[in-house]
Amino acid sequence: MVSASGAAYWGRHGAAGLLLRARRPDGSAAVLLQHRAQWSHQGGTWGLPGGARDSHETPEQAAMREAHEEAGLPADQVTVRTAVVTADVSVWTYTTVIADAEALLDTVPNRESAELRWVDEDEVADLPLHPGFAASWERLRVVAASIPLAVTGES
Repeated sequence: MVSASGAAYWGRHGAAGLLLRARRPDGSAAVLLQHRAQWSHQGGTWGLPGGARDSHETPEQAAMREAHEEAGLPADQVTVRTAVVTADVSVWTYTTVIADAEALLDTVPNRESAELRWVDEDEVADLPLHPGFAASWERLRVVAASIPLAVTGES
């Protein structure tokens, strides 16, 4: 989609990404980040697994599908906690889905990822972030902090 200002946005029906949290063995919180392949839009930056929504998908469904495609994340090991619209441009939105895993899940990067890495929350802003993610990270961090990180047996 192209906005009135001429900016291009991926996904005719919007887009969504997954902000997945888990506890490290020492109890600190980490989030899963994707180092975007150089050839991709904003390549070389760090962001969230995500992408365009299909016409029939909710943001949560799209974020989970994209996270499976780009990181090999199994949906049955992820608990969705909330969704936050982090970009709203005319008729296009980007929704970040905040979810928890009971452990630091293994990942399997696809060709869109140069790397996938569990990063301490305090270190996220130190990376060269995708501009859209950079613009929303502090807001997402505040929202995520208001939701206790799920542990075994919680939802």
